[in-house]
Amino acid sequence: MSHQREGFDRFIVGTVIITVLLLGIAVFLGSKMGAAPQITVDSLVALSIKSSSFDWETIDYDEGIVSKTFPIKNTGSSVLKLYNVETSCMCTTAQIKTPEVTSKKFKMHETSANIIEVRPGETAKLIVEFDPAFHGPSGVGPINRIITMSTNDVKNPTLTFTVSGNVVKK
Repeated sequence: MSHQREGFDRFIVGTVIITVLLLGIAVFLGSKMGAAPQITVDSLVALSIKSSSFDWETIDYDEGIVSKTFPIKNTGSSVLKLYNVETSCMCTTAQIKTPEVTSKKFKMHETSANIIEVRPGETAKLIVEFDPAFHGPSGVGPINRIITMSTNDVKNPTLTFTVSGNVVKK
């Protein structure tokens, strides 16, 4: 009977150790994901965009990734901050490029602590890429993808960009 009890005790101790390790790993990874930054809006920030939408019209499934660049100009006298960049689908990425920095490519469901700063008078580029083959052969037809980001501009706290087209197999 003592051998059964000893085996049971080892099982319980092993289970507790594994559970504690898994919880520790989950907490560690969760802390590395990056929380959304808290930014104060600034009345001296002003941004200007010429267009917030683009239609590729026909997108050939076999020709690979298509892209569109949207300029975002800081017309104010204080630093423009761009953050919380997200896309509406994993097939679409968004990247911000300034004269000083190129961000990582942001996707759907990503929370990032990245803050991209655009100095007064400078223009950032929002580079949007769409992969027509991401959804496989059944992913043909009309697409409409949305890219959003937060800013510290009082008049434009959220920017929304839209790209669209029709994926075809030629």
